Amino acid sequence: MPSTLSADQRSRLERRLLSGADELDVPLASEAAGRLLDYIELLLRWNRAYNLTAVREPEAMVIRHLLDSLAVLPHLPHCAQLLDIGSGPGIPGIILAVCRPDSEVTLVDSNLKMTRFAARAQRALGLSHVTVCRERVERLDSADRFDCIISRAFASLADFVRLGGPLLADAGSMFAMKGRLDPNEMADLSSDFRITERHALAVPGLDAERHLLVLRRVTGS
Repeated sequence: MPSTLSADQRSRLERRLLSGADELDVPLASEAAGRLLDYIELLLRWNRAYNLTAVREPEAMVIRHLLDSLAVLPHLPHCAQLLDIGSGPGIPGIILAVCRPDSEVTLVDSNLKMTRFAARAQRALGLSHVTVCRERVERLDSADRFDCIISRAFASLADFVRLGGPLLADAGSMFAMKGRLDPNEMADLSSDFRITERHALAVPGLDAERHLLVLRRVTGS
């Protein structure tokens, strides 16, 4: 992959990524760190033409995309089948897939330019366990069930479980990455689901609230 960053820039970003991962208590092998930085380089190039993310600076991408996604890993169990709803350019799905090579990861988004980029990143990073699907989530085959379903700022909790719930395995969990929590949004959650865990995430270098909500289907629903 041709380099967008100078050797000094890449070295600085690698140090930022590795130190942030250490703060998150997320072990990050050098190969995984290299793939994540390759992802950022590819995102930088495509972003100039296709406006995939409002984050423009490489270091900000490391913090707001990579570390923000890595922050959920300590709370994410082994997922044989992981679905990322509203994945956009592959966030958090591709980042999680780099760190979880034993998971089959499906990225779904209805936006063509987002899924084109995600598919390009999947090939460039050699992520054979990642599938990119351009589709509206409600049109996915409900016969396909996932033990983990995640989203980052995709929709309200009510819409997240309405759209993703039919795709969740019976004993599976849903993971909603949120900024500041809205009590009204949580109150509007379907009675078929309940929040079983709430985690306040401290993302290194990010001065903003981040939370991870874990939801499970109410037994018998």
